[in-house]
Amino acid sequence: MATVGKTLEGRVAFVTGAARGQGRAHAVRLADEGADIIAIDVCAPVDDTITYPSATPEDLAETVAAVEATGRKVLAREVDIRDLAAQQQVVADGVEQFGRLDIVVANAGVLSWGRIFEMSPEQWDTVVDVNLNGTWRTIRAAVPAMIEAGNGGSIIIVSSSAGLKATPGNGHYAASKHGLVALTNSLALEVGEYGIRVNSIHPYSIDTPMIEPEAMAQVFAKYPNYLHSFAPMPYQPVGEGAEGLSTFMTPEEVSDVVAWLAGDGSATLSGSQIAVDRGVMKY
Repeated sequence: MATVGKTLEGRVAFVTGAARGQGRAHAVRLADEGADIIAIDVCAPVDDTITYPSATPEDLAETVAAVEATGRKVLAREVDIRDLAAQQQVVADGVEQFGRLDIVVANAGVLSWGRIFEMSPEQWDTVVDVNLNGTWRTIRAAVPAMIEAGNGGSIIIVSSSAGLKATPGNGHYAASKHGLVALTNSLALEVGEYGIRVNSIHPYSIDTPMIEPEAMAQVFAKYPNYLHSFAPMPYQPVGEGAEGLSTFMTPEEVSDVVAWLAGDGSATLSGSQIAVDRGVMKY
């Protein structure tokens, strides 16, 4: 989607999990809309139960370069969202540098595979601690600064299609993402009086390192009855003569929704769950 004007000029956005994938796309898109960026990512292995490669410091440096290429400023740190004190410090430093905080994109998260009654406590705890508890820590670090700034604002919590439906084979992930819906809706009621809006988005099948085709294939091969819960992405034409889009959506397509929720065009929305899935969950 082409950028028309600078809809977020003068605002500041805090983006977690910003080193690559959706987080990088969101940071760059918000910067392209005029926002300065506070960007964090753990940039290290989270736990041995997470089997796909972690983001690296070099990845975060690429995000910084991409944001700066838009002409906006960026403060980037290697921070684990499970560390509340570190998040509070980076928010304080960002507010000191940029003067305010208007937008939060709570994007950081992890995924692994396994049946609920067979996985280890470590596997369960890691996913829930990062996705749910870590997101709460992001909110705990950011909301007081937003209230103090007195400018209202928008919080976008990145859940998943698994936050709206059952997903056998990664029930711990689904539980964490369902938890984000409750966090979103309760927080929307609590901060509405300050002019702060809170919404969750629910992407499906996004082309990022978190997608492990081999791991998914192993689960479906072992438990083929699970496959019906993961509908294939429908093809949709994208222009005259176009045959359709690929099986996965791009992070940038999700960023279109994030940028809209961050701006004034979505001012009437709070406490909403927005599926970003090309309608796949209606199947």
